[in-house]
Formats: sequence, C-alpha cells, structure tokens
Amino acid sequence: MNVLVAGATGYLGRFLCAEYARRGHHVTALVRDTARGEGLADVLVEAEATRPETLRGIMDGVDLVVSSLGITRQTDGLGYREVDYQANLNLLREAEAAGVGRFAYVHVLNASAMSGVPLVEAKSAFVDALLASDMPATVIAPTGYFSDMGEVLTMARRGRVWLFGDGSQRLNPIHGADLATAIADATEAGLGSAEIGGPDVMTQDKIARAAFAALGSEPRITHLPDALRRIALATLPILPRRVSGPASFFLTALGMDMVAPRFGTRRLTDHFATLAAEAAHTSKGLRS
Repeated sequence: MNVLVAGATGYLGRFLCAEYARRGHHVTALVRDTARGEGLADVLVEAEATRPETLRGIMDGVDLVVSSLGITRQTDGLGYREVDYQANLNLLREAEAAGVGRFAYVHVLNASAMSGVPLVEAKSAFVDALLASDMPATVIAPTGYFSDMGEVLTMARRGRVWLFGDGSQRLNPIHGADLATAIADATEAGLGSAEIGGPDVMTQDKIARAAFAALGSEPRITHLPDALRRIALATLPILPRRVSGPASFFLTALGMDMVAPRFGTRRLTDHFATLAAEAAHTSKGLRS
C-alpha cells in the first residue's frame, strides 16, 4: 500500500512514517523542507499544503493519506484557519482528485466541549468537510502526547509545579509511537473514528508527582484557584495570536478530564525517567 503522511516532520508524523514503513508499506512524507525530512520515508515530497498548486499530482497512486498537519507553535504568521483547516482541506481536495482510497486525520479528544477555542474550531471545521466528502475517512481523537507532558517535567526541574484547581482532573496521554500504531491499526481496519489514550489514567496531581520522582526530588506542588484559569481564558483575546492560540487550548483542556480507551505499552513514568536521565547525562557532559 502507498501511504502519504502529511505533517511528517512533527512529533507524531515521524512515528507515523516509521510505523507504516515497519508494516511494509511504501511511505511518502510531505514536508516543507526536505532537509528536515531526511531519512523519514521512501520518498520526500516538498510542498506547501497552504498552497494547493504545489500539491498537484503528488497523490497519484496513493492509497492512504494520513494527516497530522497542524500548528503547534505559531511562528510564521499563519493561523489555525489557514493551516489546521484550509491546508488540510487542500490535501483532501487533492486526494479526492487523485482517487485516494482513504483519508485519516488526527483531531482532538473532547472537541465538542471546546467551542470557542480557535485551534479546535479549525480542526472541527475540517472534520466536518472530511465527513461531508465521499472520501472514506478515519478521524483519530487522541488524549494528548507525551511530548506535551514534558512541560510538567520542566516545571518540576525548576522546583515547583503549578496546577489549577485540586489537580484531580484525569488524563491518559500517549506516546507518539503507540499512537502511530493505533492509527495504523484503525486505518487498516477501515474504522470511521477512534478515540485513543495511553495505558495509564492519571490525575494531574499524580503526573506532577511522577515528574518529581523522575528527578529524585521532593514534590513541591502549588494548587491555584481554578477561577484564575477561567480569568486567564477570558483575557487571552487581548494577547497576540501566537500566545493566545496555544494557551486557549491548553487552559481549556486543563479544566476537564481527557481520558480515552487505553492503548499501548509505553508509560509516562518511564518517559519522565528517560528524559531526566538524558538531561543529567547532558549536564554531566557539559561540566566535564
């Protein structure tokens, strides 16, 4: 099977390329810069998904498109509507024209509970377009990535983790490699949708404690009134879009449970331990 991965140089995209290749599929990685995609896939295609004219012909002979394309950090002046919605719509239209067999898209868990969040609204608008198409579709809704949890470890390394409320909200984030496996399973099974989380459901407080444990430090956790989170959300529109966009999503997600069916074997506690060991090794190398 010929698989095209969009967003291939991102955290999840790299695992997707590796997983589909491991299963024996021919993988094409759609990248903005071939230098960043070296070694990712059998074929690298350099194109700008925001410019549909650069996509023409790239999906000829492709059986499956998997898109994890989206903005994580707004640095080039483009917004969620231009990338998470329009760029993915450009990909979908090219897939339709090429007769691609299936289009898989990585969405967000609990999207319906996040109205007013620009990132989620853009993604949801694309999902609506995807489901309105005649293209067979698979919509994946993960809980959150291990890479996002690194922020907790960073706070712990600085000496204190700050949480809103009592820290009882639950989530089961997933490692990118496990999520890529689950996505490949879902597309091979022809599923229309799948909600996917990691193997361990943990409270925010427990995640913070796991970060301190990985560092061998005594937990220092401060619980801020949740009203402050809601006030911050209300004031975000006055801030620059590159700040307010990501903050709106994360502050909204922090106020709810983000739990999906459990999948995978990689545990967040082990991930924290690995990151802490790598940082210690790097620090030792710099001192020597």
